[in-house]
Amino acid sequence: MGKENEPSSQKKFDWKKDWKQDATPKKLERQKESKIVRRIVFSIVASVVVVLAIVAFIGYNYVQSALKPLDAKSTEQIQIEVPMGSSTKLIAKLLEEEKIIKDATVFSYYVKTNNTGEFQSGYYQLSPAMSLDEIIKELQAGGTAEPYEVSGKILVKEGDTVDQIADTIAEHTDFTKEEFLALMTNEAFLQQMSGRYTHLLESAMTAEGVRYRLEGYLFPATYDYDEEKTTLEDLVASMLQKTDEILSKDNFYSEIEAQGKTTQEVLAIASLVEKEGVTPEDRAKIASAFYNRIEQGMPLQSDISILYALGVHKELVTYDDLEIDSPYNLYQHTGVGPGPFGNPGEEAIRATLHPADTNYIYFVADIKTKIVYFAETYEEHLILKDKYVDNPE
Repeated sequence: MGKENEPSSQKKFDWKKDWKQDATPKKLERQKESKIVRRIVFSIVASVVVVLAIVAFIGYNYVQSALKPLDAKSTEQIQIEVPMGSSTKLIAKLLEEEKIIKDATVFSYYVKTNNTGEFQSGYYQLSPAMSLDEIIKELQAGGTAEPYEVSGKILVKEGDTVDQIADTIAEHTDFTKEEFLALMTNEAFLQQMSGRYTHLLESAMTAEGVRYRLEGYLFPATYDYDEEKTTLEDLVASMLQKTDEILSKDNFYSEIEAQGKTTQEVLAIASLVEKEGVTPEDRAKIASAFYNRIEQGMPLQSDISILYALGVHKELVTYDDLEIDSPYNLYQHTGVGPGPFGNPGEEAIRATLHPADTNYIYFVADIKTKIVYFAETYEEHLILKDKYVDNPE
């Protein structure tokens, strides 16, 4: 018979069935990969949600704590001065710096969202035990024109000079201004203090041309005074001890030495920084500008130095004032002068030792808001001076 009727020994190809069988493993593999991708995406999304929830929770708790009194159990009364025309932001920085509130940003936002109105200038007695609403109420009511008198206490304010401290001593103790100033130049007393605070006063005792060797070393703080027990020598010694403690506890001594400076030089710059700026940020930038000037051999040209050379306290410095013949005149002399121009606080010293990293050479303060503006060139400086000093809006 013919072979064409015999069954074929070769398998017949069914393309639908065979394609389906061949595609099944690939499909399973894709499904498996898809599941893995979905799991990964879900894990990432879940992680992000958890992180955001944690951040939101922490942020919420932080803001809530910032709205409450910083220290509800505190009995401390802290005196601050709100300058004329101060902005809410500046006042908030002052409150945070004096450790009356927890966070300046939260305070500013709270004031803005509650439309609390304008704050008044003056001196205030505030406490860390006060809530934001209580502080705001005080600032709206207005402060006093003169600092508060504290019974049995002597307040040395940041930036006060020896002459100003002498006035405070005379006003709040049985000692006279003349007695205090005489002690400031008493060689036997100075040698005694130098022996007690050798590290602190080493560079002060060898400085030339200084008005008062202890200028810059009488730390701004509140000191106890007992008219029956406290001597003038004890009072001054306590101020020196406080400065020594501050420079020791924050490793300022080590930083001064590491930077190749002397305590006298650092306190001289810090005393200028203290009065030229208010906020920690501004002070760090001002210190940077001073160092940039020194590096370029430029005079610091600080009005604070002129006022100290003149021995007066006034708002504006005239062109005639700039001509005063004094080693403290930093318009005529380069460097930092013979010594400090007042007694700086801790934050000014910190800013001096940790200046901002800038190329600033000039700065001016808005005569209304006290906000400080910085410039790298003289042309920029003239524009800022015209806008914020000569012709403020």
